[in-house]
Amino acid sequence: MKRTLELTTAVLVAAMMVCLPGCQQVPTDKPVTQKEVSPAAQPSPSSTVTVSKVSQITLPVLDALLQQPSLVTELKSKLQLSDDQMESLRRVAFAEVKRLREANAEQNEGDTDDARTRALDRISEIVGDEKAKQLASIADEFWAKTEGESTDNKIAAAGPNAVPVDTRVVVNIPAFRMDLFQDGKLIKSYKIGIGYPEFPLPQGLRKAQSIIFNPTWTPPDSPWVATMKDVSPGELVEAGSKLNPLGPIKIPIGAPSLIHGGKPASKIGRFASHGCVGLTNAQVKDFAKLLAQASSTEVSDQAIASFLQDKTRTRVVKLHQAVPVELRYETIVVEDGKLHIFKDVYSQNTNTEENLRKVLEAQGVSFENFSVAEKEKVLAALNAMSVHPKKVVETKTSAKNVETKSTKNAKGENVVEIGSVTLKGYPAPVNLDTGSGTSVVAARTDKNR
Repeated sequence: MKRTLELTTAVLVAAMMVCLPGCQQVPTDKPVTQKEVSPAAQPSPSSTVTVSKVSQITLPVLDALLQQPSLVTELKSKLQLSDDQMESLRRVAFAEVKRLREANAEQNEGDTDDARTRALDRISEIVGDEKAKQLASIADEFWAKTEGESTDNKIAAAGPNAVPVDTRVVVNIPAFRMDLFQDGKLIKSYKIGIGYPEFPLPQGLRKAQSIIFNPTWTPPDSPWVATMKDVSPGELVEAGSKLNPLGPIKIPIGAPSLIHGGKPASKIGRFASHGCVGLTNAQVKDFAKLLAQASSTEVSDQAIASFLQDKTRTRVVKLHQAVPVELRYETIVVEDGKLHIFKDVYSQNTNTEENLRKVLEAQGVSFENFSVAEKEKVLAALNAMSVHPKKVVETKTSAKNVETKSTKNAKGENVVEIGSVTLKGYPAPVNLDTGSGTSVVAARTDKNR
């Protein structure tokens, strides 16, 4: 599968990685602001990045990652893989992409666990079981870091549901939610679209260094591109074109992902991309403005309006201060006094009693102190949001519902009210932008620190 490429004014550069609709990382115009980009800020003591221990590698992801020479060199060196083995890995990865094309299944809301298992089986056939596991681990580490940088020294050990005390973006993948914090205060929340199961969003700490207005797009040789009219792989789609899926703005956050617009409101809160954070055009314009302000970048409303008015010209604004972007995977969240349990969308097996206890302990709450009814209610909510829910028979005790209320919505979330977590946890959304054109104001604002 050919890779999405980014064009400068005259030179074709840098193969794309995995966010196939447009994770081009190279700007297409000179920066508007010439201030030097500062080094990525270190996580604050109360900040954390939750990186799953479950491998994220699917065959389409591997297909994209194997286009990165540095990863290929690392795999050959550490695992002593031959050129023939590397070529075989490329062939099986591309074969999966071809299968998806023929089945028109790339954008289906399938099972990430099945995709990962299929990938490990095929890799094992080529390099053996032990090296397959090592390969997946190396690829995961490569994928989880900001391009060219290790994230090991940037991951704080503050525990789950940590609230930043600095300026940063926090994306909680299973919650379909993105938050912008400035100096520890939650400024704005957004409902987002996330990567399809075959193209899951990576997890880890990254950074935003620039905002690109009117980005161009080069379609990859990918199944979903084959279904589009008037678009051919490798052919540059100009900025402002109706065929450009990136929308008016993209914000690179390190290969392979972007935060970008172009998504219809119907895709917000759902699987919507090939490895990127998806927003509507209105959302991404609002987010870009607030991100610039939070990073102390001097760009006026008039300048932004001018950039967006000339849709055919790509403009790049370098952020005065690089803003850390946390890509978290937290399916159990104590939020503003309620326990939120989200569907395990990427089959990470996170909705377990063990994980629940860790989340509660981080808030100074013991699961052992819950009443019998509370325990049953919470465990039932966990089971309902797990990858493979078990059939549960409600007992007379749980039916009493002592000081506990549980609600479930259609988008994969259980909310359980428990008295012992009142006034604890991660802040509720602030002015939540759902992509529908209206914002939902948080019921409590004193918690939004």
